[in-house]
Amino acid sequence: MIPSFRLPARLHSVATSSQPFPKPIEIHMRGIEIQKNEPVDRALKRLKGLLDSEGILEEMRRRRSFETVTQRKQRKERTASKRHAIRWKFQRVKPVEDTES
Repeated sequence: MIPSFRLPARLHSVATSSQPFPKPIEIHMRGIEIQKNEPVDRALKRLKGLLDSEGILEEMRRRRSFETVTQRKQRKERTASKRHAIRWKFQRVKPVEDTES
């Protein structure tokens, strides 16, 4: 008699699916439309500005090498202080002056 073997739930759906391989991951690449008679350097500058505003360039630089836990904490503290400084700058309420005479 052959013992019955049951696949774990996470493997069962993969093994019984009609597709031999899982679906590919969709990749969304950022880009710009080059306008007619636009210099290449200006188009590159627009692309770089777009990537920088979305934070993609910073993330690429960060992922270029391994980041230790200590380095990650330091980076998070630096960015948090910048965020809080900006938030504090715009949230301060002007003091109300007394006009009693």
